[in-house]
Amino acid sequence: MSTTASTKNGTWRNWGGNVSARPAREVTPASVDELAAAVRKAAEDGLKVKAVGTGHSFTAIAATDGLLIRPQLLTGIRNIDREAGTVTVEAGTPLKRLNVALAREGLSLTNMGDIMEQTVSGATSTGTHGTGRDSGSIAAQIKGLELVTADGSVLVCSEKENPEVFAAARIGLGALGIVTAITFAVEPLFLLTAREEPMALDRVIAELDELWAENEHFEFYWFPHTDSTNTKRNNRSAGPEQPVGQLTGWFEDEFLSNGVFQVAQLVGRAAPATIPAIARISSKALSARTYTDIPYKVFTSPRRVRFVEMEYAVPREALAKTLRELKTMVDRSGLRVSFPVEVRTAPADDITLSTASGRDSAYVAVHMFRGTPYQAYFTAAERIFTAHEGRPHWGKVHTRDAEYLAGVYPRFGEFTALRDRLDPERLFQNDYLRRVLG
Repeated sequence: MSTTASTKNGTWRNWGGNVSARPAREVTPASVDELAAAVRKAAEDGLKVKAVGTGHSFTAIAATDGLLIRPQLLTGIRNIDREAGTVTVEAGTPLKRLNVALAREGLSLTNMGDIMEQTVSGATSTGTHGTGRDSGSIAAQIKGLELVTADGSVLVCSEKENPEVFAAARIGLGALGIVTAITFAVEPLFLLTAREEPMALDRVIAELDELWAENEHFEFYWFPHTDSTNTKRNNRSAGPEQPVGQLTGWFEDEFLSNGVFQVAQLVGRAAPATIPAIARISSKALSARTYTDIPYKVFTSPRRVRFVEMEYAVPREALAKTLRELKTMVDRSGLRVSFPVEVRTAPADDITLSTASGRDSAYVAVHMFRGTPYQAYFTAAERIFTAHEGRPHWGKVHTRDAEYLAGVYPRFGEFTALRDRLDPERLFQNDYLRRVLG
């Protein structure tokens, strides 16, 4: 099964299957110069420009009827600076390839999201994040960026060089230019011990502060229609390495989490009345386990069951109330929700439009199986999230506009002013950016 978006008969579709576009033309540049030339030519021809990664966004953030830039030839590591603790990588490099290459060099990112199919530029531009007490988003690990701006010139930025661009472009939504290379902070390869165990939802909510404070990385999944969660704590370890056994790994990660889960979703979609019973069985299927491995093998896992997702960042102190309201809403609504709710955290950062900009944040993600009507559930969940000044993930389903977002992002005006300067003609505009940035 493909893990990326696809193009058929000139129509581009995202991974979730809920967004499609028909670009006027597509290019796959083999160098930054070629990319810059394509941007200049598009501007001359009056075409809007968007770059697409692997299409893992559920929003139309990368959709265009103009020029579609595919970055898959702009891949690989440009430079490793062990003294500075950085690696510079081409924008089209998939996170998976970066992780494997870094591990071979005895290096690792500090934190990651829970999948690694995306390109580095797609993941960072939309604010993809993992969970962490001290580190959250992948973008927060960026030390430098190179981007092609609307006039076709190449702009380099870091904390020292063009710092105001750096503050915004780490999560730039594709609105400021086309990212061509990213410099990440890396550290010597380390081991993480993961401890996964079921826990009652009430207990998790009661102990949220301790669970967050005592673990470098804490997250959990709550199964709607039940009081059950599956918790995961990842902490650094002196070793030894004790990876999940091949058979156990296949059984739990492939068979249960993808195979049986896919069947359960299909049954639930066909007969929604069965969903609460399936949820009770699902929540008990995964038993406690502990394993120790290198970071990307602990942080990420395969996700083969297709879904549509909405995720909001709420202030961390509002998490318990948000979860209680979400549970009450599901219990009273008559909705049938077959997908677990995922909860993660991130510390405040200094990126202009980061979902954790200026505040310690908790992420609550709701999912529905692809092909299942999701609007009623997402609308009800969104009402709860926005009541807590929630900030929607830029790459996941939401209905917010610039007026709302300006109210929950203190530095919103700073971003739009920079965009006016870098892209006055709105070469990188599309319908989604028009809605969220005004």
